[in-house]
Amino acid sequence: MNKLPAITFSFWVMKICATTLGETAGDLLSMTMNVGYAVSSLILLGFFFATLAIQLSIKKFHPVIYWAVILSTSTAGTTMSDYMDRTLGLGYATGSTILVSLLVATLITWRLTEKSLSVTNIKSLRGEVFYWTAILFSNTLGTALGDFLADDSGLGFGGGALLIGGLLALLVLAYYFTKLSHVVLFWSAFVLTRPFGATFGDLLTKTQEKGGLNFGTMGSSLILFVILAVLVTGSIVKLRTSK
Repeated sequence: MNKLPAITFSFWVMKICATTLGETAGDLLSMTMNVGYAVSSLILLGFFFATLAIQLSIKKFHPVIYWAVILSTSTAGTTMSDYMDRTLGLGYATGSTILVSLLVATLITWRLTEKSLSVTNIKSLRGEVFYWTAILFSNTLGTALGDFLADDSGLGFGGGALLIGGLLALLVLAYYFTKLSHVVLFWSAFVLTRPFGATFGDLLTKTQEKGGLNFGTMGSSLILFVILAVLVTGSIVKLRTSK
C-alpha cells in the first residue's frame, strides 16, 4: 500500500503551492463569491470526502489524486478555520489551541494503534485514514496560525511569511545536522508550510493599501493552479520514466 510520494524538495514546493492555492480558493468561495464560511465549509468538506474516497480506493500512488486530496484539505481547512475563528468568534488563539489538541490526539492515537507514524509507507487502510485526518487538522491549524501572524501579531503578510520561512529553514538544518526524529520534523514542517501558504496567499490577494500585491482571489487562484498543474504533470512524467 505504498500510495504516498517520496519526501523530496519538489514535494515541499508542491505542498506550499497547494496550500497557498487552498487559501486563495477558499477565500474566493467564502468571501469573493459571498457563499459564507459555514456553507463553504460544507461544500469543501464534501469535495474532501469525495477525493479521499477515490484515494482510499486506489492501490498505488497517483500524483493527480494525491494532490487533489491535499488541495481539498487545504481549501476546506481555510473555510473551517475562518468559521471557527470569525463566525463562532473563538478567535485565532483559541481556534489554534483546539486544532493543536485535535492534531496531537490524532497523532497519538495513530501511533498507539498502528505502531508507526510513517509518512512514506502506510501499511493499512486505517493508517491511511489517520494520515489524512492529521493532514486535514494540520492544514486547518495552519490557516489559523497564518491569520494570527498576518492580522493580530503586527507582523503583517510579508513579516509573517518571513518568520515562517525562517522557521522552515531551521527545520531543514535540523533534518540534516541533528538526530531529531524525522517524523516530528515532517509534521512540524507540514504544519508550518500551511501558515506560510496562508500568509503568502494573503500577500497575493490583498490590496496594496493592506500590504498585499492586489492580484485578487480569482487571479491568484488561477496563477497558483497553473503552477501546481505544471508541477504535478512533471511528477507524473518522472514517475512514468522511472518505471
